[in-house]
Amino acid sequence: MLKILIPTIMLMPVSWLTPMKWLWPSTLTHSLLISLISMAWLKNSSENGWWMINTLMATDPLSSPLLVLSCWLLPLMILASQSHTNHEPENRQRMYITLLISLQMFLILAFSATEMILFYVMFESTLIPTLVLITRWGNQAERLKAGTYFLFYTLAGSLPLLVALLILQNHTGTLSMITLQFSNTNYSLSFTDKIWWLACLAAFFTKMPLYGVHLWLPKAHVEAPIAGSMILAAVLLKLGGYGMIRIMVILEPVTPKLSYPFIILALWGIIMTSSICLRQTDLKSLIAYSSVSHMGLVVSGILIQTPWGTTGALILMIAHGLTSSALFCLANTNYERTHSRTLTLTRGLQAVLPLMTAWWFIVSLANLALPPLPNLMAEIMIISSLFKWSNFTLLLTGAGTLITALYTLYMFLMTQRGPLPQHLSSTPPTYSREHLLMTLHISPLILLMTKPELIWGWAT
Repeated sequence: MLKILIPTIMLMPVSWLTPMKWLWPSTLTHSLLISLISMAWLKNSSENGWWMINTLMATDPLSSPLLVLSCWLLPLMILASQSHTNHEPENRQRMYITLLISLQMFLILAFSATEMILFYVMFESTLIPTLVLITRWGNQAERLKAGTYFLFYTLAGSLPLLVALLILQNHTGTLSMITLQFSNTNYSLSFTDKIWWLACLAAFFTKMPLYGVHLWLPKAHVEAPIAGSMILAAVLLKLGGYGMIRIMVILEPVTPKLSYPFIILALWGIIMTSSICLRQTDLKSLIAYSSVSHMGLVVSGILIQTPWGTTGALILMIAHGLTSSALFCLANTNYERTHSRTLTLTRGLQAVLPLMTAWWFIVSLANLALPPLPNLMAEIMIISSLFKWSNFTLLLTGAGTLITALYTLYMFLMTQRGPLPQHLSSTPPTYSREHLLMTLHISPLILLMTKPELIWGWAT
């Protein structure tokens, strides 16, 4: 574990001591090496699931895919951010990279923590770098408002979790994830236990986000710089899902009675947010709402508590992390050339950037879950486990899948097809850096088709 954590921490002095002309290449190379070494986590050789275990940290089949995704994303964020920050002064560029590194450090500690309190502290610590990224490097004047939404939604949801964890500590005498599942938790269906159940899950519902507490996400995505959008969509939303899967083990006796309204809310949210996507004029806002729609499937998959549902949720978190991050990168390449995110002003780009259109097409197909990709495997697992739980859920999930295909094709056709506006006729060409960035997003998805058991979690 420390083989990854210590090099990540040592990236910080690298980012401040490297000469300016080598700043981006050296941090990129260093972080790419870390992400390649981190793939050793996917080879879990233990019998009880836990591996690389010490007093504070361990990995298991649930956390290792998310850890590798966190490490994989840092070099991609550095690649994507070069054009965005090259006009900034030297110390601000160094600070920007330092914030991205600190985010990776907090995420590694959050996903590998064996103590619930350490997980909670790291879960909250990711707020600080993300908030600075949104409020300092955001694009529009609305960024302070977006930062305030992000901060207060997350804090209001997660403070009850701290109280719930302290009550759990008093009740069981331990907060270790390894021993909690074996502890004696005799919960009744009293009003107090119901409130405690809700307090445990409120923070994760807000972070996912569940429909109803999702308003901070589109604002944060629209105002954040490219790296902020990538890390938000690809990893920070997954913290909520990971926390839910971990804490559901303890909530077992109370969950069947209390989870129904939240499953229905998540499924209704899929249809509502997908419908909102059809009405969006802002490209980044459309991709942000599509994230809420996909996370609705993840929430419902986790809440029904079947092995297929949980496995499907984990696979969808990984597949969605790569797909939505790629979509934000594509939206950013458009924005850097046209300086507008409005769909009606930036159309017909296939005429000037044909190779980028190919990337748009591949990522759009991944977003609407084309058959061989992990996205479809995850959605089929969640939908079939929901169908086993109740036949009526097929109406909601089926409608959600249909609308997802509609808005994804709408997004592709609006940005790529149609007549090219006059003001876009002198668009700069695409760069090798951007094609490398897209290749590094898509190739893991395609490779996972050949060996999906790497991200199956406990189902293996």
